[in-house]
Amino acid sequence: MSQLIDLLLQPNELAWQRQANCMGVDPDLFFPERGASTREAKEVCRGCVVQEDCLEYALANSEKFGIWGGLSERERRRIRRRRALERRSAGDAAS
Repeated sequence: MSQLIDLLLQPNELAWQRQANCMGVDPDLFFPERGASTREAKEVCRGCVVQEDCLEYALANSEKFGIWGGLSERERRRIRRRRALERRSAGDAAS
């Protein structure tokens, strides 16, 4: 019972999803076939009030497929690499 109460009292980590522009949009749009255009999916993301939350969710959960936060797999991979390099540099500087 206390676990249920704890769950109810904790803020919902994914509450941002209810505000997303993509709510109600066909999910297939965000997971195009290899080589297909991502333009329409990115257009849905443009101007979305939770675009950054969506992107950070995808990065934190290592989402490898689809458009998240307006970015493709390749674009997110670049961010992950850059952040890893920045962490290493910061760690080296602290040593």
